[in-house]
Amino acid sequence: VVALSALSARAVAEPDHLIADFEGDTFAGWTVTGTAFGKGPIDVPLPLQQPVAGFEGARYVNSYHGTDKGQGTLTSPEFTITNNAISFLIGGGAHPGQTCINLLVNNKVVESATGDNDERLAWYTWDTKALVGKKAKIQMIDKETGQWGHINVDQIVQTDAPPVPALSTALLYQESYRPQFHFTAAKNWLNDPNGCVFYDGEYHLFFQHNPESVNWGNMTWGHAVSPDLVHWTQLPDALKPDKLGTMFSGSAVVDADNTSGFGHGNEKPLVAMYTAAGGTNPASKGQPFTQCIAFSNDKGRTWTKYAANPAIPHIAGENRDPKLIWHEATRKWIVALYLDGDQFALFGSPDLKKWTKLQQLGMPGCSECPDFFPLHLDGGAAKTKWIFTAANGHYLVGDFDGTIFTAEPGVQQADFGNSNYAVQTYSDIPAADGRRIQIGWMRDGKYPRMPFNQQMSFPAELQLKTTADGPRLFKQPIKEIETLHGKPSEWTDLKLNPGENPLAGLKGDCFHIKAEIEPGNATTVGFKIRGQQVVYRVADRKLESLGTAPLDLQNGRITLEILVDRTTIETFGNGGRVALSSVYLTKPEDQQLEVFADGGTAKIVSLSVFPVQSAWRSEPSALQK
Repeated sequence: VVALSALSARAVAEPDHLIADFEGDTFAGWTVTGTAFGKGPIDVPLPLQQPVAGFEGARYVNSYHGTDKGQGTLTSPEFTITNNAISFLIGGGAHPGQTCINLLVNNKVVESATGDNDERLAWYTWDTKALVGKKAKIQMIDKETGQWGHINVDQIVQTDAPPVPALSTALLYQESYRPQFHFTAAKNWLNDPNGCVFYDGEYHLFFQHNPESVNWGNMTWGHAVSPDLVHWTQLPDALKPDKLGTMFSGSAVVDADNTSGFGHGNEKPLVAMYTAAGGTNPASKGQPFTQCIAFSNDKGRTWTKYAANPAIPHIAGENRDPKLIWHEATRKWIVALYLDGDQFALFGSPDLKKWTKLQQLGMPGCSECPDFFPLHLDGGAAKTKWIFTAANGHYLVGDFDGTIFTAEPGVQQADFGNSNYAVQTYSDIPAADGRRIQIGWMRDGKYPRMPFNQQMSFPAELQLKTTADGPRLFKQPIKEIETLHGKPSEWTDLKLNPGENPLAGLKGDCFHIKAEIEPGNATTVGFKIRGQQVVYRVADRKLESLGTAPLDLQNGRITLEILVDRTTIETFGNGGRVALSSVYLTKPEDQQLEVFADGGTAKIVSLSVFPVQSAWRSEPSALQK
């Protein structure tokens, strides 16, 4: 841990400069809009609010005026940044972009922070070394009208000796809410995975990224690579906004035969297809959403946009999110594209440049981010089916002849968690590996006081298996999770009575749990993990883990596999027959584990609890070098 003062290039520290201590009965030059912040700092509790603590002096800023329903902003006068850091006390809601304090330079948000869903104010520090000399403003925002829809702030000061370590590059990946084996961007906003492709020993993960803020916007393709889908190195951003729009979601492939003609040199060309989201930046005003391509001849390190973009002009609505595949039998490229509403389409091309519409299809209850790929049924090569997925991971099973996808009746569901979205599978994984690996955005997570926002799911292997209901996707975490395993705690053939907890001596924040349980005459069995429950309700035949999934007993038993990270629980039931990928927010100090049975005695057939080590190495980001 390195404090900012140790990072300063100045020989003598700049004295502290107080921006505001809020000890007056007015906001003294600050601009107020709306009702949430009242007429000035408060020195008495507001009606219906829980006790507030941690502020300094007698008064502080509180946007609970009118309870959580109040909305408004509080903006400082302009000032010059003079120090390496700006520190302040903050509490209240954890709603990035909704209940937050922002640092504005040229009216753009360059730093942001939220509370921690706690009325107690705690110190937070922005690293402002690179901003010294610039004009800035501080703005507090309260747009949230639901639970914890308010913010508390006090004692804003410019300093070279912050009261807590700064969120500097020296501390990246060590933060209290940083997932330890799920991918996050080094800094700022992240959403959909893009361009998932394997080439020459590297898994590429591109992602929707806002390089300027922890809030959504300014969509750019971030980029990271990994040898094993576990240990990631973040590279410079790959695709940046242009006159056709910002860079919305898409995919990438290896053009092994150079059908595009983009290839030159010793490397095979990587080709990405993405949505240029017209009208989402000033340069693209008046442009529609179109599909564009870019290519790389240096293993994805640099990218060139096709001079004749767009490759597919506007079709309908906000058509977007192209997913590329190669169809070997007909020797052509196929792209799945979202159109509008619940409508999708397939297009074909011989060269990745000229595209012909093949088919339009609907998926009720689904939209965005399609994927399209084959899977061997029951792992054998004798029968292959095709899978068409939407952003929410719901899918169709069917057959594809190179032109028409014929789906079996019914949209199916594989993941029942609260945050599984924008799923995409990897292309060009070697045939010898034979796996279909899927990753998604775990949306709607809360990461208070963090320099990053949002995360990916842990990569999962998909298999298609025959069930009594027909062919269904099974989803399980990839085996590479074992590279992070610590020494397990294990039990077999153990009776579990109500009130007993064999895990009482275990504590931690990251685990891989494998269990086979016979509920016996118990009404519920399951786990309590860091304040959250993974519970099987025997009579209802339902598995609950921040979501609810139907799950039958198999020979009187259930099997559970659970990945626990600092902000996520991913639960897989009966060998991946159902999955529940979910985000949660808990206190870092809550590290309790419990396995339980209620209403009767159950049997633990087998139980292994592996502590999971951090996947982040000492230099996880090329951006830090």
